[in-house]
Amino acid sequence: MTDLDRILHKVQKPARYTGGEWNSVIKDWDSTPIKVALSYPDVYEIGMSNMAIPILYNLLNNQPDVLAERVFTPWVDMANELKNAGILLFSLETRHPLKEFGIIGFSLGYEMTYPNVLEMLALSQIPLLVSERNESHPLVIAGGTCVLNPEPMADFFDLLVIGDGEEVVLELLEVFRSAKTDGLSREQLLRKTATISGVYVPSLYKVEHHPDGRLKSFTPTVPEAKPAIQRRVVKRLPPPVTKPVVPYIEIVHDRGAIEIQRGCTRGCRFCQAGIIYRPIRERPQEEIEEAVEEILNNCGYDEVALVSLSTGDYPDIDRLIASLSQRFDNLALSLPSLNISSFSLELMEALAPRKKMGLTFAPEAGSERMRRVINKNLTEQEILETFAEVFEKGWLSIKLYFMVGLPTETKEDIEAIVQLVDKIRSLGKRNTGKTPQIRVNASTFVPKPHTPFQWLAQNSKEELAVKRDILISGLQRKGTRLSWGNPEVSLLEAALSRGDRRLGKVILSAWQMGAVFDAWEEHFKYEIWQKAFEDAGLDIKFYARRERSLDELLPWSHIDVGASPEFLKAEYGKALKADVTPDCRDGACNACGLERWETGCP
Repeated sequence: MTDLDRILHKVQKPARYTGGEWNSVIKDWDSTPIKVALSYPDVYEIGMSNMAIPILYNLLNNQPDVLAERVFTPWVDMANELKNAGILLFSLETRHPLKEFGIIGFSLGYEMTYPNVLEMLALSQIPLLVSERNESHPLVIAGGTCVLNPEPMADFFDLLVIGDGEEVVLELLEVFRSAKTDGLSREQLLRKTATISGVYVPSLYKVEHHPDGRLKSFTPTVPEAKPAIQRRVVKRLPPPVTKPVVPYIEIVHDRGAIEIQRGCTRGCRFCQAGIIYRPIRERPQEEIEEAVEEILNNCGYDEVALVSLSTGDYPDIDRLIASLSQRFDNLALSLPSLNISSFSLELMEALAPRKKMGLTFAPEAGSERMRRVINKNLTEQEILETFAEVFEKGWLSIKLYFMVGLPTETKEDIEAIVQLVDKIRSLGKRNTGKTPQIRVNASTFVPKPHTPFQWLAQNSKEELAVKRDILISGLQRKGTRLSWGNPEVSLLEAALSRGDRRLGKVILSAWQMGAVFDAWEEHFKYEIWQKAFEDAGLDIKFYARRERSLDELLPWSHIDVGASPEFLKAEYGKALKADVTPDCRDGACNACGLERWETGCP
């Protein structure tokens, strides 16, 4: 019996840690020179639902001299058992300790998982700080949406990949190969990787702050380090993964998935993804259909998701769905991220004509003025016309997403949410004779880097409490349920997403005091973070609730995502006037800044 066998019976869901799943790739450890651990800082069920992991897993394992294995954050019970048994955190495929890999690559998609990164490194006996690692330690790297502001985690990563990873990862491998051949030191290797477009090496830059805490300067310290790091963009989507690892246990998105397009042109001003994934790139329909067939054959799934930021915007999506439905019997298709429209409803009806499951829509704001502010150009009449069709077609379970705390928001805008929900409820009762079941989710607006709202202050706890009370009192109706996110989580998310390099001390201190799995409500302890900020001599409100001036040097100013500061400022000004910017797919170029890039727009 191995050490692992002695502890697996003591933990929840031991299949999270056993590996051996269908389609997993196991290469010979001793004969494969480059070893990469693909790491996701959350539990198996969430990490295995992330689309970046299978893309990189497939890409790396297709290289003859590279092996890529997976690892996820062990749940608290397993982490304790590992510590008690003296077992280091290991990969799923061959159960080698992470410290034996040459590269550990993290995918960072949510700021609240930052302490989990430190937990995984500590369980692997790898120094947490870049400054404490030497030639014997793996390179610790990261990519994902969070690294578009890399500074809060800069102390912990040797290098970060900014933007699409499919091409830059292969270029990094070439540097790693030459480093082995040429006998480069760790510092020489990092300086060489810094010359690759889209690679950021934080240790090669000096950061200074003004006495009041604002960023003063950001300066490269070696010739290889570029003053600005340009986000990498693949011009054409690479072939989809059609032989992904099939989990033994149910995961969050337990189905096949195909990315049908990357990017979005709608221009919602609160949406970071809509900025950082530009330009839009579409996968040909023939490639999608072939990929669906291969996934069904390779995985045994009976459901496939057609994934994008706005799936209904894919050209001829109705023709694609009709073709797939005709070609594959008993195939269930799911289309996440549909916008409110009659067309989207027709798509839903085509997908599930017999089973009336719940529908989810995101009006985001209650008043038309507020929707113009955020550039969600949707009139109340269009919303109500769509819901009239919803109820006529037999749907009675509805989930609505709204944001609270948006810029220029007034008491009347919050009351407009109540009024809109009331109109939808009355419409349902009038059209069906039954009271529809409406779930309202009100989340706190979090200003994000690289958006037109990046300079704004987040609402205070007191301001949010007033708005919450309006919703609670106004939505106390039969068949309506309100859920309200924890404002302290939103406060911390805002601070971490717009933080500077000094937050590394805060994250380290919070983890040392027990912060782990903060994305899970039962584990989040705000008092830990309060003390961590205090111990570091920093104020969380400085990062979350301070309005930035338009000429302030921001912690992410050295990251060039394509959308120019001039465009973001212009959009910010239009938001304050409630002016709408049209979708550039439907008309003229909005000059967001990508036109100055070599990649440009298709």
